[in-house]
Amino acid sequence: MNRHERILQRAKELNQTILDLRRDFHQHPEVGLQTFITASKVDRFLRELGMETRLLANGAGVSGLLKGASSGKTIALRADLDALPLQEETDLPYKSVVSGLMHGCGHDAHTAMLLGAAMILCEWKKDLRGNVAFIFQPAEETGEGAKAMVEDGVLEGVDAIFGLHVSSTFDRGTLGYRSGPLMAAGDFFDVKISGKGGHGGLPHEAVDPIVIAASAISALQSIVSREINPLESAVISICKIEAGKEAYNVIPDFATFGGTIRSQNADLREYLPRRIKEILDGIVPAMRGSYELHLMRRFPPTVNEEKMTSLVARAAREVLGEEKVFEMKPLMGSEDFPFYLQRVPGSFVFFGVKNTEKGILYPHHHPRFDIDEEVLPLGAAIDVAVALEYLQGN
Repeated sequence: MNRHERILQRAKELNQTILDLRRDFHQHPEVGLQTFITASKVDRFLRELGMETRLLANGAGVSGLLKGASSGKTIALRADLDALPLQEETDLPYKSVVSGLMHGCGHDAHTAMLLGAAMILCEWKKDLRGNVAFIFQPAEETGEGAKAMVEDGVLEGVDAIFGLHVSSTFDRGTLGYRSGPLMAAGDFFDVKISGKGGHGGLPHEAVDPIVIAASAISALQSIVSREINPLESAVISICKIEAGKEAYNVIPDFATFGGTIRSQNADLREYLPRRIKEILDGIVPAMRGSYELHLMRRFPPTVNEEKMTSLVARAAREVLGEEKVFEMKPLMGSEDFPFYLQRVPGSFVFFGVKNTEKGILYPHHHPRFDIDEEVLPLGAAIDVAVALEYLQGN
């Protein structure tokens, strides 16, 4: 039996433990930078394995260090702890017990799989030539967690990093990788248009912020469609809008809208918000209004390092089989994993959890999102295989 067969066999033997962990995390979701109970559970688990641990991000995150029997480099494996402010609509026996909160993106699975990997790597400590750092971060969804962990020194002594995210798009047990640009930069913006309220039957005596907002929103959609090279990837989406109250005949004093800006390169990331401001500068005063624009830079683009990505793909093929691992196309979604990649080389991949036959096909952030739990030991095995492949090459 070769090494990868041993990894997979041991991961399958630990299936019930990994499954129980995932279901416990799923039942008890926490969000943002408030993942204190989850981090405490992970911290206790790692310490029981004999690891040195640190609570980071004010106790909402945790890291553990497994020192190998001989010296070498250190690879970090990352999982995220946070859930979503979403009301779960599944009938799962382990559905969320916290009203309005749900693990609707698979972070519960990430954490459980990485803890399973930690169990295996601790058992094989004597074979490790180097160290493995286990990173469990809060607030991936808000883009604050990885940054907070880095600021607290989680990457001190780390030479490379690997992250795995489940995918509701890919069939169960498949893995998509990509060297270079993988995910877009993701920034947010809010706009408040101020006008002059009045009677709906006397619009000439008012300055209607709804009409101004509508004109501005329509114009903003022309930036990507008419100013960006069609071969470049960019998105401006208006995802919320609000104005007025419940009266049908009152023009409000102001209207607000906001959304997200996505881009695949640094130049576009600077250009798009600048053009939003320029368009607002032209339209809003021309229609007798004023505006406030609030820009929030959140997620840098995710750019995978070539050598690390090749290593990950090689390790994944050994675990899953050649036909299950493929080069994927870039995505316009965003992640906070690049805050790690800005400091050390690494790679971020997507692991399929969709199973149409079981009805597991809802997208991420959907109230009926779920994963095919049969993949949990496979994900743990991939984490182990990547760590061993990296340390073997020291």
